[in-house]
Amino acid sequence: MVEFEPFLGLDVASTTAVFLTFLSVHVAAALVAIVTGIVAMLAHKGPGRHPRVGRWYLGALLVVFATACVLAGFRWPADLPLVLAGGISVVGGLYGFIFRRLHRPGDVPHILAMGVSYIAMLTAFYVDNGPHLPVWQLLPVWTFWVLPSVVGVPLMVRAVLRRKRLTTAAT
Repeated sequence: MVEFEPFLGLDVASTTAVFLTFLSVHVAAALVAIVTGIVAMLAHKGPGRHPRVGRWYLGALLVVFATACVLAGFRWPADLPLVLAGGISVVGGLYGFIFRRLHRPGDVPHILAMGVSYIAMLTAFYVDNGPHLPVWQLLPVWTFWVLPSVVGVPLMVRAVLRRKRLTTAAT
């Protein structure tokens, strides 16, 4: 069982300067990833805002994963599932980014990869923080693993179908 220490009203794995520094960077990068991910999803696709903000998302996601790996060392092996979810998020983000950079035909692989990336990132967040969030703390633990997918997968399907409809209409 991992021991927690109180810090500013929160329970953290350690109050050492190293841990708190990595935690601060991790939280800041996660906020950037969450916001830029939403902005990229809602932005007009094509040159301009979407790819620019998407690069910010991927950069922030890489920082989140790197710092998560360091932070997991303080609660190992309990944080192994979070590291795995973070790894899935990074692989999805990198695949979606590389797919687009290589100018492969079609948008579906990019949409699915980036969607999986965002869902996995939110899943790791909710699994780690859900028990401490108002309202979320009332939910059973399994919902933290499932709800991001329950919400995200239908949105990904909608985006894929919409993109296919737009592509078909353009030809």
